[in-house]
Amino acid sequence: MTIQVKLFGNLVDVTGTANMQLKNIADTDSLLRKMFSDFPQLAGHTFIVAVERKISTENQVLNEGDVVAFLPPFAGG
Repeated sequence: MTIQVKLFGNLVDVTGTANMQLKNIADTDSLLRKMFSDFPQLAGHTFIVAVERKISTENQVLNEGDVVAFLPPFAGG
């Protein structure tokens, strides 16, 4: 199973990419563990997780082809 991860704002600087594909990630908790393991500096950043354009506040099962976005706080003017 493959999912797509999209990163925005300062999270792109942390990971070095705005898009990545990951395999064999069953749920959002597993995804977060992998991301914090691969990019420990993410722990110092605030962001929310959205799955298929819906904010996820608790663990969510992921399906083949899901798009998961890591969204830092946005400011506008």
